[in-house]
Amino acid sequence: MLASLTIVAKMAENQNGTSMSVRIGLLGSGFVSNFYMQGLRDLAGWEVPVVASPNGENARKFAQTWGIPESTTDMEGTIDRPDLDLIILGVPNYVHKDLAIRCARAGKHVVCTKPLGRNRQEAKEMLEAVRAAGVMHGYAETEVFSPAVIKAHEYVARGGIGKVLTVRSREAHSGPHGDWFWNRELSGGGALLDMGCHTIEAARYFVGKDNPVVEVIAWGDRLFHHDRTDAEDNAAMMMRFEGGQMAISELSWIARGGLDLRNEVYGTEGTIFTDITRETPVKVFSRPGAGYVVEKADAETGWLFPPVDEAWIYGFREEMKHFLHCAATGQTPRETFEDGYVVNCILDAAYLSMQTKRWERVQL
Repeated sequence: MLASLTIVAKMAENQNGTSMSVRIGLLGSGFVSNFYMQGLRDLAGWEVPVVASPNGENARKFAQTWGIPESTTDMEGTIDRPDLDLIILGVPNYVHKDLAIRCARAGKHVVCTKPLGRNRQEAKEMLEAVRAAGVMHGYAETEVFSPAVIKAHEYVARGGIGKVLTVRSREAHSGPHGDWFWNRELSGGGALLDMGCHTIEAARYFVGKDNPVVEVIAWGDRLFHHDRTDAEDNAAMMMRFEGGQMAISELSWIARGGLDLRNEVYGTEGTIFTDITRETPVKVFSRPGAGYVVEKADAETGWLFPPVDEAWIYGFREEMKHFLHCAATGQTPRETFEDGYVVNCILDAAYLSMQTKRWERVQL
C-alpha cells in the first residue's frame, strides 16, 4: 500500500509571508496512522517530529517508512513534549478516552479517530475534558470529508434536491484489520460501532445537525465470524430525526471484494447517489495478480477496480487539511468531540434497541 517516502516537514506561509508549521505528535503506528500520513503527504504547513506506539519495533519501522525523525514507546511523554502543537490519536478504541484526557490536561490540541469512545460515557468524559482545557478538539470522521460526500452536500446546501427526506447508507467490508477489534470489550462493539459511526455522521451531515436524531431502532447478529468475535458482524439501523426525516444504515463485516461505501440522499426535488469504492474511473484485468488494489480486497487477479487515491477519496486528506488549518488559526473544526459524543449516544441507543427489539430514544 505504501511506497517508501521521506516526509519530515512541509512548510507553508501565512498571510504575513512568514513560515508556519503545525508540529504533530502521532500516537499509533498501525493501519489508520498510515492513512493519516498519506493524507498529510501532499499538504503544506506541518511536521511530525515523533511517532509513539507501545510496540517499539512497529514505531521504528513506521518512522523509517515516513521519514519521521524519532520513534518512541512513551505515549504520555510524547503528549507532554513542549515542541508539539497537535496530537493525533491513531490508536485502538480502548485507549481513546485516557489519551484524549491526557492531551487535554497537557493543554494540547487533539484529533481523535472514530469512534470517539466505546460508549456514550467514555465520549462524555473526553468531551468534558477538552472543553474544560479549552483546547481544539477534532473528531476524525472521514466520511464527511470524502470529496464525493462534500460535493453531494454542496448540492443539498444550495437546494439542488429540495428538502432532504431520507438517507440510505451502506458501509461494509470483510472484517477488521486488527485482532483487538474482534474483541467486543476492547473495541466497544461490532459492525454497528465500527461502520455505523460513519453512516450516522453522513446522515447528520445531509439532514442537518440542527435537526437531531431523536430515536432509533436496530438489528444486529453474528452471521459468519463465530470463531473470531462475540460481537455482531452484521447490523441494520433506522434513525428518526426531530423533523421527521429518516435515515437507514446497513453495516457488514462479511462483504467480500473490498470496501463498499455508498450513500443515497432523497429529497423533495431530487436524488443524490455517492459510491466511492465500487464505481471507480480505473478498471484493470490481471491474470498474474496486480498487487494491492483497495482496502480489504479479497483478490488481486481478474477484473479489479482500484481507486485513484484511497487517502483522498476516503476523506483523510481533506480532514487533515481542515484540522491543520484549525490548529494553526484557532478555529473550531466542523467535526469536534461534540459530534463524536452525539454519534456515541446514537450508537448506545441502537445497541439498546438490538436487545429490546423496539424504538429507543437517544439520550444526549
